[in-house]
Amino acid sequence: MTPILWAAGGTGFTFLMTTLGASVVFFFRKEVNQSVQRVFLGFAAGVMIAASVWSLLIPAIEEAETKGGIGWIPAAGGFYWAYCF
Repeated sequence: MTPILWAAGGTGFTFLMTTLGASVVFFFRKEVNQSVQRVFLGFAAGVMIAASVWSLLIPAIEEAETKGGIGWIPAAGGFYWAYCF
């Protein structure tokens, strides 16, 4: 399989999963129960925190340590900048 087909397949899969996740809103056109809304918001917050840790903070720490610096300093600065401003 060529790299172009792999890229198209990955992009298409991501598009379909995003569309499927967004289509859930059509099942909740009326009033959403408070507890259900809290579960959804908690799940979304957990996903975003996990994405920021595994995709941004850990690679920043590893890159800083590779270059001989203190690993947590750039990650803490980026974390502070992202969540305080």
